Amino acid sequence: MCALSRRASQIQIAPFQVMEILERARQMEAQGRSVIHMEVGEPDFDTPSVITQTAIEAISSGKTRYTSSRGILPLREAIAQKYHTDYGVSISPDQVIITSGSSAAMMLLFAMSLDQGDEVILTDPGYACYPNFLSLYGAVARHIPLREENQFRVSPEDIKNAITPRTKAIILCSPSNPTGQLVPDEVWEYVAEKNLIVFSDEIYHGLVYKKQARSVLEFTNDAFVISGFSKLYAMTGWRLGYLIAPPEWIRLLHKGHQNFFIAANTFVQWGGLAALTKAQDDVAQMVTMFEQRRGVLIDELTRHGMPPAYTPDGAFYLLKNFSHLALDSLKLAFDILEKTGVALTPGIDFGETTKSYLRFSYATSCENIKEAVSRLAQYCRDNH
Repeated sequence: MCALSRRASQIQIAPFQVMEILERARQMEAQGRSVIHMEVGEPDFDTPSVITQTAIEAISSGKTRYTSSRGILPLREAIAQKYHTDYGVSISPDQVIITSGSSAAMMLLFAMSLDQGDEVILTDPGYACYPNFLSLYGAVARHIPLREENQFRVSPEDIKNAITPRTKAIILCSPSNPTGQLVPDEVWEYVAEKNLIVFSDEIYHGLVYKKQARSVLEFTNDAFVISGFSKLYAMTGWRLGYLIAPPEWIRLLHKGHQNFFIAANTFVQWGGLAALTKAQDDVAQMVTMFEQRRGVLIDELTRHGMPPAYTPDGAFYLLKNFSHLALDSLKLAFDILEKTGVALTPGIDFGETTKSYLRFSYATSCENIKEAVSRLAQYCRDNH
C-alpha cells in the first residue's frame, strides 16, 4: 500500500460527529425504529417548485455546458442587486464568483490567502469544519471561547485579546452555527479597522427573527463574503454557493477557480437565479415557520424543566448545556439516540467550550419538536 503524503499524515482532521450521528440514525430507521432528526443543519422543506422547475427547463433547453468560471452573468448580477437591496452596498457582478457550495468558496479563498503558520481567529463554539479547512493549508486556528453567560456573543475585546503577531485573518459567521447568534455591530466595526483578512460567512442570512443580519460589506469594502443557497432556499443538495471579493483579488481567485473547479453546475446556477428572483413568497413562508418552531422548542424545553439560557437570533439552532447528565456530549448524544430515537448533535463538534452541550436543530415540524423534547425529558428523569 502506498504511504500517505507528508501533508496528509500531518493534518489532523477530526470526524464530523453530526454525520456520525446521522449515519447511525439512518441505520436505526432502516431497522424500523422511529427517529426524530434534530441533528443536521438542513431545512426539512422541499426546494420551492419555482426553483426546481427552472432547473428542469434549463436542462431541457440544453443549458448543460460549461459556463464562465465566474458563473453566469445574470446570477452574479442578481447577487449584486440583492446586496444593494438588503444592505445598501454597491458591488460589481465582477466581484462575484459562483461556486459549488460555500465549502468550495472557502477552499478557494483559504488556498489563495493563507500561508503555513498563519493564525486565523475562530469562535469556540463555531462551525466544525473551519479548523479542518485551515489545517489543510497549514494555517493555525486560534479560538475565542464564547460563554453562555454572555449569550454566546463575541466582543471586540475577545478579538483584541486573541490577536498575535502571527494573526492574519478572522472568520465570523452571523448568525452563527451552532448558536444562532448575530455578530454585534461593534465587532464588525472593530475588525473593519484592523489589519486582518476578514472572512464573513453569511450562509444563514435571511434566517433571522425580529432582527437584521449585517453584512461585513456595510462596514468595509476590504473583506470577503462566503454565502450560498443551501439554508435559506432549502437547496442543500444542489451545492450552490458564491464568494464576493475585493476587485484586486478577483483575477487570482478566478484563475484558481478555473483550475481547481472549472465552474459550478450550469443548470443549478439557473435554479439559483430563480431562487433570488422568483422564490420570495416561498422563502417568507419558510422563515415564518422556522420562527414558530424556535418558539415551540423554547416553550417545550421550558415546560419540561430544561429552559435554555438564551434565545437564538436566527439560523435554526439552539445550544443547551447537559453537564448535569454527562460531560462527554458525544457519548451522551449516542446514548440519547439509542434509548429515545432523538438525534441531536454533540457540542464537542463545535469546540471545547461546549463539550457538555447538545445542539438542537429546529429544522423539523412542531409536532416532531414536541415529541422529541418529551422523549428527552423522560430520558433525563430516567438518568438523573
